[in-house]
Amino acid sequence: MSLFKRNPFGHILFIKTWLIRILGLLTHQRFKGFNKLKIEGSEILNKIPQKNVLFVSNHQTYFADVVAMFHVFNAGLSGRVDSIKNIGYLWKPKLNIYFVAAKETMKAGPLPRILAYAGSVSIERTWRDKGKDINRQVKMSDISNIGIALNDGWVITFPQGTTTPFKPIRKGTAHIIKEFKPVVIPIVIDGFRRSFDKKGIRIKKKGILQSMEIKEPLKIDYQNDSIDSIVEKIEFAIEQHPSFLKVISNEDLSDIEKLNTKRKF
Repeated sequence: MSLFKRNPFGHILFIKTWLIRILGLLTHQRFKGFNKLKIEGSEILNKIPQKNVLFVSNHQTYFADVVAMFHVFNAGLSGRVDSIKNIGYLWKPKLNIYFVAAKETMKAGPLPRILAYAGSVSIERTWRDKGKDINRQVKMSDISNIGIALNDGWVITFPQGTTTPFKPIRKGTAHIIKEFKPVVIPIVIDGFRRSFDKKGIRIKKKGILQSMEIKEPLKIDYQNDSIDSIVEKIEFAIEQHPSFLKVISNEDLSDIEKLNTKRKF
């Protein structure tokens, strides 16, 4: 690798490689030490294209979710099925993994800025800014940047746009799917909310079993499926459709009630 080779966003790949290695070393024990991560479905990672893949997931913390995915994706590509054992997979990380994140979040301190260099596609939220509800037009440059990232590799997005569970799926994700026609891989995570604080930096509780299930690609008719139809498919695939409220555990329901109560104030 050339020392100064860059990705489409101008990030130097040599620097990005070392950032991923160092962050991986610092965070590995959070998923295979203090807490355990149960993984399902990672064998699919070696069966999908290396570009134009969109991962859609529910969201529980700002940063721990995506860091765990970087571990699982690189371990899976290195032949470790449903395991992040043996951290050697970080030596040659996949450098074209990106994640969609709010621009204001990725500028809020040195750690988010480092994570941004490691792979974020930062966008301006159209519905919320600095803790206040807003109504802002979508920036076409944000959509274009997501397209650039898809054209270069894999993109992770959290289509609810919030860590609060069972919030509606943002239609922007469906528009991106219609526009760029990626392979869409759903991911369902759990346990991160109980393990970490909201930012996903501070360990809130040890001994928690976290889980990550990587599902088969969604079947989407890019030409004929409506935006609402795609939204509904995502809701069911990432288990955030309102009907799932009937089958979640009492502990999870308690967590949801607490989060929604906090949100009101």
